[in-house]
Amino acid sequence: MVSSERVTLLTLLGSTGSIGTSTLDVVRMWPERFGIYALAAGRNVELLARQIAEFRPKVVVVADETALGELRAILKTNNIPIPELATGPRALVDAATAPEAGFVMSAIVGVDGLEATYEAVRRKKRVGLANKEVLVAGGELVMNARRESGAELIPVDSEHNGAHQCLRAGLRQEVSKLILTASGGPFRRTAREQLAAVTPDQALNHPTWKMGKRITIDSATLMNKGFEVIEACWLFDFPPKDVEVVVHPESKVHALVEYLDGSVIAQVCATDMRMPIQYAMTYPERAAAPVPRLDWSQAAQWNFEPPDFQKFPLLGMAYEAISAGGSATATLNAADEIAVEAFLAGNIPFPGIAATVAECLEQVPSRRLTSVAELLELDRESRRVARQIIGARWGEKVPTGVAART
Repeated sequence: MVSSERVTLLTLLGSTGSIGTSTLDVVRMWPERFGIYALAAGRNVELLARQIAEFRPKVVVVADETALGELRAILKTNNIPIPELATGPRALVDAATAPEAGFVMSAIVGVDGLEATYEAVRRKKRVGLANKEVLVAGGELVMNARRESGAELIPVDSEHNGAHQCLRAGLRQEVSKLILTASGGPFRRTAREQLAAVTPDQALNHPTWKMGKRITIDSATLMNKGFEVIEACWLFDFPPKDVEVVVHPESKVHALVEYLDGSVIAQVCATDMRMPIQYAMTYPERAAAPVPRLDWSQAAQWNFEPPDFQKFPLLGMAYEAISAGGSATATLNAADEIAVEAFLAGNIPFPGIAATVAECLEQVPSRRLTSVAELLELDRESRRVARQIIGARWGEKVPTGVAART
């Protein structure tokens, strides 16, 4: 059972996204345990206004001055008490490091939330990590800060959250391998030569999870699983060779840990992000399930198969980038984000995502990053190079489904 000694206030970075709204669902379930100190969101001010009306945060941060003005107008029109409003990176950092914030949920997509998360870790905050880019781009910086401050960094991604649970079964030195599962995405059974013709709508039709657009496309290319390999190496101090990916279409087993004696511990739960979110928020306690439990009275079949590295080359690039060290993983992330945007806009074909990332990794030299400022500069450089590659290879626009030019 969850204790109710006092209310823990949350700073929620990314309140209007899928992780953010699921986090607020968990807060609703445990009003005696959790409250909201700060909400940070982008430009979905209508949903944000409803969240403000319900949860009454002290601080709210939005993307820019335009969103700030729109939000203020909605709050006034609906007679909703106006909290302290702010915008910009500095405001995100202040919200994440405020003394009142007992838990920080890092759920902003992209590098926009990296600095605030890094500073929260540096200030010894307890952080629920749902933002892949924090460790993919800034793993060395963040983990160094964690070691120095002693901050708790609890993964929220279902796979890493599952691994976190499995690793509680034994000592770290007893572990031989970490296994992350992947659904395989919508093109698991699609022939490689047919991928050039797939459309954004097809790629966004994920068979298991409901997620944001970028992460859904990354799941279709298996780039998302590559990012998770990188995260796992940083989170759990594994070398890349000891992190394995296995395709599991049913998405019921989220992670497995193999121990030295050959025993394998698996973490299994419903396919609902409220499960790992609540685990992170209540750890080390376990609360009552926030969603319906698995029904073991029903017959079921679970399948496992190796990933196809030739059909999905981005997964292999992720292994190569984390093995190379330095800033290669930050370039990998930045180039992928630009390429995914271009694919969704119909400017490049589906295989063009991997082609763009590969060429960007070749053009942007890897180096060691010593500060968040250096990381953000490297991120900007990698995005600029990725855009140049797309412009040179595909011009202003190509219809979706047209094969990539070589």
